[in-house]
Amino acid sequence: MTTTVDTRSIAVPGATITYDVHAAGGDRTPLVIFGSPMEAEAFGTLRGHFTDRTVVTYDPRGAGRSAVDDPTIEIDPGIHAADLQAVLAASDVGQVDVFATSGGAVNALAWLAACRPDVRVLVAHEPPASQFVEDREVIDAVVADIYDTYQKLGEGHAMAKFIALVSQQGPLPDDYLSGPAPDPAMFGMSGDDDGSRANPLLGLNMRTCTPFRHDLAALAASETRIMVATGAGSGEQFAARGARALAAAGDFEHVTVPGDHAGFLGGEYGQMGEPEAFAEALHRILDR
Repeated sequence: MTTTVDTRSIAVPGATITYDVHAAGGDRTPLVIFGSPMEAEAFGTLRGHFTDRTVVTYDPRGAGRSAVDDPTIEIDPGIHAADLQAVLAASDVGQVDVFATSGGAVNALAWLAACRPDVRVLVAHEPPASQFVEDREVIDAVVADIYDTYQKLGEGHAMAKFIALVSQQGPLPDDYLSGPAPDPAMFGMSGDDDGSRANPLLGLNMRTCTPFRHDLAALAASETRIMVATGAGSGEQFAARGARALAAAGDFEHVTVPGDHAGFLGGEYGQMGEPEAFAEALHRILDR
């Protein structure tokens, strides 16, 4: 099916948000796809599997094409929620389905709770929510330490700690932070500090996303069908554990999808998931 792409920008308090409407014919419910702080380009492969409906993608504030007025101000899920509401209204596509992954899933849940958008189904893929996991206090302390490391030593050292965190299988031990810090070279990164502090993950969203406290009562009152998804290959990594714990606490339906945390990727950022199988699973979930 032929689609046309309309790229637009909208001014919101403190930022300008750029989004894309990939318009398609037919009467299928439009689909909004996003992550955080991942840009729209991360979802090119996944979007290509949904040419049977209009798809809306966007760059979260502070990432890609979406500029912020003050790059030193951290961005919490409540701010992202307001941005999402503005994008949905400006897109003028009516009721939508939503696929949101990682930090985007955290933001999507905040959006439902705060704004009551006209969303039929939300598939929240591996939201890294520490709220209900047994090692919550350790997770939150590690996240704060990654942010502090970024401010003091730069991107390489902070990203090495981030990769170690998200790769860990099972709960973090109480003494996790007392161990030696990972060497950036282990992950092919330099430990040199170039002085920049513009990384949207480490600088703008790190401390506000994972520790965000979800309003389960507001989510339960939403008319949206909420599906929490985890990757079959994610095992006991934190994002998968957080997702399952959130689903259990909120009594949301939990579904398993192919791949791991990046299962939808088709070569974006040099990572290859299982995009065809992932898209097939997502189609089945949305078409129930």
